[in-house]
Amino acid sequence: MTKPLPSSRQHPSDSHDLIRVRGARENNLKDVSVEIPKRRLTVFTGVSGSGKSSLVFGTIAAESQRLINETYSAFVQGFMPSLGRPEVDVLEGLTTAIIVDQERMGANSRSTVGTATDANAMLRVLFSRLGKPHIGSSNAFSFNVPSVRGVGQISIEKGKDAGKTEKREFTVTGGMCPRCEGMGSVTDIDLSQLYDDSKSLNEGALTIPGYTADGWYVRIFSESGFLDPNKPIRDYTKKERQDFLYKEPTKLKIEKMNLTYEGLIPRIQKSFLSKDVEAMQPHIRAFVERAVTFTACPECGGTRLSEAARSSKIKGINIADACAMQINDLAVWLRDLNEPSVAPLLTTLRHTLDSFVEIGLGYLSLDRPAGTLSGGEAQRTQMIRHLGSSLTDVTYVFDEPTVGLHPHDIQRMNGLLLRLRDKGNTVLVVEHKPEAIEIADHIVDLGPGAGTAGGEVVFEGTLAGLRASGTLTGRHLGYRATLKPTVRKPSGTLKVRGASAHNLRKVDVDIPLGVLVVVTGVAGSGKSSLIHGSVSGRDGVVTVDQSAIRGSRRSNPATYTGLLEPIRKAFAKANGVKPALFSANSEGACPTCNGAGVIYTDLAMMAGVTTVCEDCEGRRFQAAVLDYRLGGLNIAEVLDLPVADAVTFFGAGEAKTPAAHAILKRMADVGIGYLRLGQPLTTLSGGERQRLKLATHMGEDGGVYVLDEPTTGLHLADVEQLLGLLDRLVDAGKSVIVIEHHQAVMAHADWLIDLGPGAGHDGGRIVFEGTPARLVAAPSTLTGKHLAAYVG
Repeated sequence: MTKPLPSSRQHPSDSHDLIRVRGARENNLKDVSVEIPKRRLTVFTGVSGSGKSSLVFGTIAAESQRLINETYSAFVQGFMPSLGRPEVDVLEGLTTAIIVDQERMGANSRSTVGTATDANAMLRVLFSRLGKPHIGSSNAFSFNVPSVRGVGQISIEKGKDAGKTEKREFTVTGGMCPRCEGMGSVTDIDLSQLYDDSKSLNEGALTIPGYTADGWYVRIFSESGFLDPNKPIRDYTKKERQDFLYKEPTKLKIEKMNLTYEGLIPRIQKSFLSKDVEAMQPHIRAFVERAVTFTACPECGGTRLSEAARSSKIKGINIADACAMQINDLAVWLRDLNEPSVAPLLTTLRHTLDSFVEIGLGYLSLDRPAGTLSGGEAQRTQMIRHLGSSLTDVTYVFDEPTVGLHPHDIQRMNGLLLRLRDKGNTVLVVEHKPEAIEIADHIVDLGPGAGTAGGEVVFEGTLAGLRASGTLTGRHLGYRATLKPTVRKPSGTLKVRGASAHNLRKVDVDIPLGVLVVVTGVAGSGKSSLIHGSVSGRDGVVTVDQSAIRGSRRSNPATYTGLLEPIRKAFAKANGVKPALFSANSEGACPTCNGAGVIYTDLAMMAGVTTVCEDCEGRRFQAAVLDYRLGGLNIAEVLDLPVADAVTFFGAGEAKTPAAHAILKRMADVGIGYLRLGQPLTTLSGGERQRLKLATHMGEDGGVYVLDEPTTGLHLADVEQLLGLLDRLVDAGKSVIVIEHHQAVMAHADWLIDLGPGAGHDGGRIVFEGTPARLVAAPSTLTGKHLAAYVG
C-alpha cells in the first residue's frame, strides 16, 4: 500500500531506512502493519479515536522508550517507571524517541517558564558572576533555596583525625523570600469556608473536600485527645481552638498506628496551597478559590526573591526585573551585554531565548508559572531544548503541534518541524490541520471510523494520493466552511469594562448575548485573559477550559459524567436491591481483583504483569451481581455498550431511564458516541477527554457557555458536527462564546472579536468587532487576511 514520496524525498529502498510495524494491537488497533520511512516527516491522520495515538505513542514511542530503559542496570531500572511491551508482533528499525506531547508542565507552583527550560539557571549563574554587589553563588538568586544557618557533622578525610567527625557551622545563602517562602504570594484563609462552627467534628463540621466525617483526616482530629469530637467548634476553649487550627506536627498513636496530628491551617497549606491552582481537579479548585485569597507578598512584591537577591544588578537590572521582562525584550537586553569572561554562557542563553521568539513564545516571561501555560504553549516550550540539539537520527514524536496556534503561526511551526527533519531526524506528527498535513513526506491515515469502527490503516502515501483516496480524511482535506448568509441578532450584551489582566490594555467591550461569538487573535494576544479573566467567573457562566481530566483506570465515562448513578438506581429499582451492588468500586466488586478486572503482579525493576481476573473474567463484578438484569442486560454488559447504543437502550422500553438518557444524548452530541461507557479514562485521547468534559458541563444550568478551543483533537469531519452542536446550543437560548483559531469556526460565527495586533505587549487591544463578512470584506488584521484566504 506504500506509495512513492515526492521526488525531493524518495521513499528509502533499504529496509534499514524504515521503521517496520507488524501486527500492532494496542487498544483498538486491528493487527496494523505499516512501514514508516526514516529521516522523513510522516503525518498520522484520522478521526479522533481511530487509533493514531495508539500506533504512534502507545506502540512506536513506547517500545523505543522501553528498549532505552533496558540498557540501564537493574539497579537503575528499579528507580525508573516500568514499561510493558506494547501489543505488537514485530517492531524493527526503531531509534531513540523523544516525545513532545501536550501534557501540562506539572502542578508545582514553584515551576516557571524559566525553571522548566534552564533559562532561569543560566540567568542565576550570569548574575552570580556579573551582578553588583556580589552576593554569592547562583543559589543566592534562586527563589527555591532558603537561606539557612546551622551546625552540621562533617567527616575528616586526612591527617591524624581521618575517619572522625566534627561539628562545623555552615551557612547556605539562598534567594528565597523568607516571608512568602518563594511562592510570590501570601494567603488569607476564610475560616467559614473550612467548617460549620455550629457542628461538632462527629456531626461533619468540616466542609473541606476529602474531609468526610468517617475519613482518616477527621478521625485523627477526633481521636487525638486534643479536642472533644462531640463539642460544636464555636464552643472550643482558646487552647482547643489553637490546637485545632495551628498546632505544630505532633506524633500520636491511634489504633496501634503511628500518625501525625497537625493543625487544620498548616495541613491545608501543605495539601492544597503548595500545588498549582490551575492544575487542580475542578471541585478542589472551586474550594480553594472560595476559601483562599492570594495577594502579592508585601516583602518581595511578588518576585519570590529575597532583598539581597534583588539588590544585585547588571546595568541597573536585577534578576527579578529580567525574569519579568517579555522574553523578546530580554533577548534584546542580553545582546547588548559583552562580557568575554562569561561568553559561552551568554551564547547559550541567547540561543535559548531566541528559540522562544522563533517558536512564537516571545510574548511569555520567564517568571510565568508553568502551570498556567496552555497545552500548545507547554508543548512548544518543551520543543525549545530540542531545537539546538546536535543529535541526528532521533525520532521526534509530536502530538498536534499546531494546537493553540493562529493560522499565522502555523507556517512557523511547519518550518521548525521541517528543520528537525532536515538535520537527519525522523519526525512523526499526529495532526488534523490541513496546513500541517500538506508538508508531509509521507501520510498514514487511520480509520475508517472511531473506536471499534477504527484501528485500521486506510491509506499510506503522498498528499496527492490522500486527496484521491476517498477516505474520510481525503474527502475533507479541501473542506471549507462558508460564511453564513444571515447572522443572528443579539438579545442583549455582556459588558466588560477596563479589563487589564496580563497584557490587556484597559479593554472595554460589549459581548453580544444570544448569538455565537468567536474570540480570535494570535497566541498571546489576550483572548484567554479577556474571557477567563472578565467573563468566566460571573453568575450563570459555564466554562469548559483546557484543564486536564484526571482519572485512574477505575475512572470511566460513566463515573466521570455522573451517568453511573442513575444507571445503578435503575438496576436497583428493577431488581429490588441496593444501588451499591452495581458499583465495581463498592459492594458489587469482585473480591478477588477488588473490582479492577485485572490482577497486577509487581516484578520490581521489570515491567509488571497484568492478567485478567479469572474469577470475574475481567467483568469487575461478583457473579451474583451479574444475575440481576435491566432490559435483558447485566451491569457489565451495559458498561460495555458504546454511547450511541446506550442512547437507544435507555431511551425506551423496560430500561427507559430519562436521567441516564439525557447524559448519554449530550455525550453523543459532542461526537463521542463510539466510546464504551466503562472504557478507562486512561485510554482516551486528549480531544476525547475535552469533549467528555464538554458533555458534562452542558448539563449545568447556565445562560452563557464559554468554550476554550473546542476543536482541539477534532478531525476535519468532526468540525462540522461541532458547528451543529454550537448552533443547537444558541438556538436553545444559550449564549456561546468560543475562543478559537480554527477558520471554520470563525466563518460560522455571528460575531467576531479579534485581539492583537500582535502578542504580549504588542497585543492586548481589540482590533476588530463585527460580523465575519465585514472582516473578510476589508481584512485589516492578521485574522482577517487568513479568514479571507480561507473562504475566498
